[in-house]
Formats: sequence, C-alpha cells, structure tokens
Amino acid sequence: MTEQAFEAVVRQYERLVYTVCRQMVHDHHLAQDLTQETFLAAWLHADDCPEEARRPWLCRIAMNKAKDHLKSAYSRRVSAAETPDDTAAARAEAHTVPTPESICELRDEAGRAKETIEALAEPYRAVCMLYFERELPVEAIAARLGRMPKTVHTQLYRAKKQLRLALAAG
Repeated sequence: MTEQAFEAVVRQYERLVYTVCRQMVHDHHLAQDLTQETFLAAWLHADDCPEEARRPWLCRIAMNKAKDHLKSAYSRRVSAAETPDDTAAARAEAHTVPTPESICELRDEAGRAKETIEALAEPYRAVCMLYFERELPVEAIAARLGRMPKTVHTQLYRAKKQLRLALAAG
C-alpha cells in the first residue's frame, strides 16, 4: 500500500477509530494516543488486510489497543490513584460492573470461536490455537512448529479468512 493510499484510509476512518477508542477508555487524550497507535499498527501490517475488510480490521485493532491499555499494570496503577478532581460518578462510570447477561454472551461467543478454531483443518488449527488462545507472537509459533515466520503469517491470514466466513455463517 502506498503512503498516499494509507493517508486516504486514515482520513476515511480516523473518526471511527477514535470513537472506538474513546468508548473503551473514556478519555479524550488517551483515545487520541490509542488512535495513533492503531494506525501505526495498521501501517505496519497493511498488507495483511483485504481491502473489503478494512473497516472491521481497523476497529478490531483499535479495540485491542484499548483493551491492552486497560489491562496494563500502568493503567491500573494510574486509575487507582486518587486525583483531586475525581468524583464518585466519574469513578463509577470508569469501573462499571458487567451484567450477568453480558458475561454469558461473551462466554458463548468465546466458546463458539474456540469450537470454530478446533474445527479448522491442519495446519490452520495449530497456528490459530497458538495465536488466539495462547497469544503467542508469530515468531514463537514459527519456532515451536518448525516453520518459517512467513509461512505462519500466510497460514494465519488464510485461517482468519476461514474463521470470518464460518463465524459469519452462524
């Protein structure tokens, strides 16, 4: 992808990506930072995304960046420290408790995704299990399976395509 084409993608989707980040972290400046991180990651892996799936791909990157930030030790430490302008309402908004229904829905979706991964044919199943379930980087997967990193990238690309189709089909 050329720089000009990527700039067009950024202009087209920057508000969407910012909105996704803002909804997750509830902070304007942090959402701006996460938006930049999202587009940096997208630029580094621009060839991994088919053009017709660009919008959900960017949203997923943004959500993952925001989730990673929220899970980080730094985020927990900073949010735990009281600041003079903290209010009970602001703290309550930032730390909402998920409902039992939403927890059940997430578990159902995760179970369905796991079943779909387990139904994949080899070599895609092993690569997906290491990538999605154990969250190993491509290089570690390649070393563990005795494959070239480029091969693992290709297998992940093809597996993700199969997963998207299977999950969309229901």
